[in-house]
Amino acid sequence: MSAPFLSLIPGGLRIRVRLQPRAPHNRIVGQHGDSLKAQVTAPPVEGEANDALERLLARVANLPRSAVRVVAGAKSREKVVELATANGPALAAKLQACRFRDKEETR
Repeated sequence: MSAPFLSLIPGGLRIRVRLQPRAPHNRIVGQHGDSLKAQVTAPPVEGEANDALERLLARVANLPRSAVRVVAGAKSREKVVELATANGPALAAKLQACRFRDKEETR
């Protein structure tokens, strides 16, 4: 696995994310240093941006929302997110080519 923001863990995948709240779109835009950069339209108030990030990653990974959770950095732009999946290597490969946009969430 060559992307510095991804690491396989037992039962899934751990991702370092740089989150930009109040963006014009919900999307993953690529790598930002040692993190995956994501943008969400939600404001960073009362966990709304974290929830939007979890929904975005669940949709991109084709996982149930309950399989994605922010485990560190809840009040920071730099976050650690864990995805519970039996297919961690395949999901890691998909995220390494990260250029996604979730049009439904922008409305």
